[in-house]
Amino acid sequence: MPSAPALPISVCMIAGNEATRIRRALESVAGWTSEIIVILNVDVNDGTDIIAAEFGVKVFREPWKGHIAQKNSAAQKAGGEWLLGLDADEVVSTELRAELEHLFSAPEKMRSFVAFCFPRCSLYCGRWIRHGDWYPDRQTRLWRRGTAKWGGIDPHDKLLVTGKIGRLNGDLRHYTMESLEQQMKKTVAYANDFARHCAEQRKTVRVLDLWLRPAWRFGRAYLLRLGFLDGWQGFAIARMAAVYTFLRYLKAYQAQNETKPD
Repeated sequence: MPSAPALPISVCMIAGNEATRIRRALESVAGWTSEIIVILNVDVNDGTDIIAAEFGVKVFREPWKGHIAQKNSAAQKAGGEWLLGLDADEVVSTELRAELEHLFSAPEKMRSFVAFCFPRCSLYCGRWIRHGDWYPDRQTRLWRRGTAKWGGIDPHDKLLVTGKIGRLNGDLRHYTMESLEQQMKKTVAYANDFARHCAEQRKTVRVLDLWLRPAWRFGRAYLLRLGFLDGWQGFAIARMAAVYTFLRYLKAYQAQNETKPD
């Protein structure tokens, strides 16, 4: 029985040293998409490129320009009618793949939208998180060529779409941070990025922000969005969100009130 033709989708990825995770991502899209493009950082040296070659990926090496510019570079190299943004630590679930195949068999629905979003489910410390701030965490990742581009504030990129966005229900699986130490490192790095952004935009941070915003982040994630249903992992996620919020506003507050010594 002949296999079904590949969908007219170009998968666009960016990656650094991701040899331990990228295979899983590539396996989830290989064979049923028409093209896979990966932009690797020029200093990648852990065999990520060798793994990509096993899947017939179009690999390009470029200097790191930031998440947004790097993702736009990948999109510009795609030849498909539709583009699918995928990170090296993400996997298209079998449910989402089946939904996409059904979607592309219904051209009338395709004509109604220029992009589609779907929920992202993250694995955290051995548990798939289904509540709190982390779910459904809808991501707009599938778009028609020429209708969207990556924007936002590095490293928090966001797809900016011109047109109507449809909603799908299959999960994008996210194999997120592997340890608490890794999470803490990212928290500090993101807080520094936020402080720089506040300085560039001349955004004023007040003392009340240091008190109220962390408390709100915890209460929203753990209570209002039912994070307590995700066990100790749900508590840890809500607690870390509060710590991150406090740290980033503290760094911004400190930066705006610094005085140079005589």
